[in-house]
Amino acid sequence: MANDASVLVLNGPNLNMLGVREPHIYGSTTLDDLESACQERAEQLGLIVDFRQSNHEGELVSWIQQARTEHDGIVINAGAYSHTSVAIMDALILSELPIVEVHISNIYKREPIRHHSHISAVATGVICGLGPHGYLLALDALAQILDRD
Repeated sequence: MANDASVLVLNGPNLNMLGVREPHIYGSTTLDDLESACQERAEQLGLIVDFRQSNHEGELVSWIQQARTEHDGIVINAGAYSHTSVAIMDALILSELPIVEVHISNIYKREPIRHHSHISAVATGVICGLGPHGYLLALDALAQILDRD
């Protein structure tokens, strides 16, 4: 187990609308449901989770910068910013932390603009298309990565 390692779980724009937004793509799980599931899995893994969401790119960048000294790893679903934000990518590089990128939908089965992620280029690993369960798999992966280190 990861022995109380701290993981920042970041959610980008529109993820506050889970359960309402395009349920045929994202399902009926709400962000609150997702946070509860992550907290439960983290407890099982011996992790501490700091779960956050913002629709603002700069706020996400600031949280990633803070993570450098406050957390041991990052799980990030940057939403649409995955495909557009060099600023978030740069902040993740600067964090020098293990990063697992998550997407609820399979971005490769969607519009071509979603097929490229700036975050994937700097992430330790990527999980997409497995719905909300992908977050739990990301926590499992980070627990293993942190145990190795």
